[in-house]
Amino acid sequence: MSNTDILFQPFALKSLTLPNRIVMAPMTRSMAPDGIPGTANAEYYRKRAEGGVGLILSEGTVIDRPSSRNDPGIPFFHGDKAIAGWENVAKAVHAAGGKMGPQLWHTGSVKSFQTEWVPQTPVESPSGLEGPDNPRGATMSDSDIADTIAAFAKAALDAKNAGFDTFEIHGAHGYLIDQFFWSGTNLRTDRFGGKTIKERSTFAREVVAAMRAAVGEDFPIILRVSQWKQQDFAVRLAPTPDEMTDWLGPLVEAGVDIIHASQRRFWEPEFPELDGEKGLNFAGWAKKLTGAATISVGSVGLSSDFMSAFAGEASEKAGLDALTERMEKGEFDLIAVGRALISDAQWTNKVQKGAFDSLEDFNPATLAELV
Repeated sequence: MSNTDILFQPFALKSLTLPNRIVMAPMTRSMAPDGIPGTANAEYYRKRAEGGVGLILSEGTVIDRPSSRNDPGIPFFHGDKAIAGWENVAKAVHAAGGKMGPQLWHTGSVKSFQTEWVPQTPVESPSGLEGPDNPRGATMSDSDIADTIAAFAKAALDAKNAGFDTFEIHGAHGYLIDQFFWSGTNLRTDRFGGKTIKERSTFAREVVAAMRAAVGEDFPIILRVSQWKQQDFAVRLAPTPDEMTDWLGPLVEAGVDIIHASQRRFWEPEFPELDGEKGLNFAGWAKKLTGAATISVGSVGLSSDFMSAFAGEASEKAGLDALTERMEKGEFDLIAVGRALISDAQWTNKVQKGAFDSLEDFNPATLAELV
């Protein structure tokens, strides 16, 4: 086993200071009754802070738009009751010595793969598509887009005022912002569409700029992006480094401080045709091309990718050698851990102590409870 000291080096960016490089990845739990996080939610995140996680990113929590969520248990990040609930979560995490940011989300036209629930109002997306040639919901009007940008900005300010240390914008996995990025779901002919990834990133750039204006220059902003979509695992928004620069560079210029580069498996090279089978991963290329700090993520501590969990497949612990080797080379700055932290709230502390034999394997049964 490689020495894991690199995972426990401090990290600082603007107003954010972290004791280590381990991030709790956002994971939808769908356990917020009426959209309001309560005592159980606060306790869940507090335990991970006590367990040594450097930065906790909440489950996806939705902005103030009709049908912005696709599951009735997903929490809101709007309205007095929900914001008060999230303020209590932040306080609980801080009391345990942790740092935290909410993930701010709009699910777009994507159905939940866990429930058949359908919102009362039509879902919205760039072109009324859930996936290529798959109509679902309404095409967003100019006013819909303007109101959505304003809702993201309001959520950013609410996150700062509620005492959080940062926030993450969910721009990945085929949800609303990602549906603007993807040529398969963005067929618009106005300024929010276009043939190139740079043109189709206009909506995201305006979201980021509005959120930056809302919170000021010193409050760090994280953006989660992915090449793959839940609608199609094989999709690549940017098949070359030049296209990745066109995609991510302007988002950093608009105000993104940290790119959370989501892969299904963090150890896989992004452009093996350029730098080989052990080449830079997605987060490594994002950092190289933009100069921004990056978070890598994808089956850390597990032997299978995360989508298998929802098919009821368990995972065994995978070695951390590849992770520490990449971080020692400075390939990326932070690493996000997901399912391993659901089954084992003390995962971080155990890794720091070298107590690898006591790490608990992920069990999909733990997805059914909030503990």
